[in-house]
Amino acid sequence: MTAPGADANPWTASVWPQFGAAIDMLDNAIVACPDAVWDDGTQSPLFWHMVYHTLFLLDVSLSGSVAGFTPPAPFTLSELDPAGVMPERTYSKVELRVYLDHCRTKCRTTLAEMTDARARERCSLPWIDLTMAELQLYNLRHVQHHAAQLNLILRQRTDDAPGWVRRTRVDRSG
Repeated sequence: MTAPGADANPWTASVWPQFGAAIDMLDNAIVACPDAVWDDGTQSPLFWHMVYHTLFLLDVSLSGSVAGFTPPAPFTLSELDPAGVMPERTYSKVELRVYLDHCRTKCRTTLAEMTDARARERCSLPWIDLTMAELQLYNLRHVQHHAAQLNLILRQRTDDAPGWVRRTRVDRSG
């Protein structure tokens, strides 16, 4: 891992280690979730759906626009449906961890390519009016919020949950 502050780009030097840590915490919650909790229809929200919601919004927010956005297969745009339509089926841990890896890579690339001009641009997401810089901080907070919510569910249902991640274990260079 590159030493903190060694990169002149503040997005990769300062934001990535914390954004990556939030993504790591989400991944840890996925791994720690027992099958009995993953798709327990007696509980709301569904654990797997909260993971999917978090990853989908991470992905679209990294794009900064819904125009031309398509999540990777097998995922659909159902999460954008204003009626709150659920996906047609339960997504597995394996599928969502593959999606998480896709989002992690996209996040690292987005931050590495963030220029001052790009940071000042307005995002074109219809539900929020932020600069691209503020959108990424908002996005980080959204991921961390749901990672904490998932850890609370794990603590309540299994009396165990993954610990805090201080900074990402994933080097920002790839």
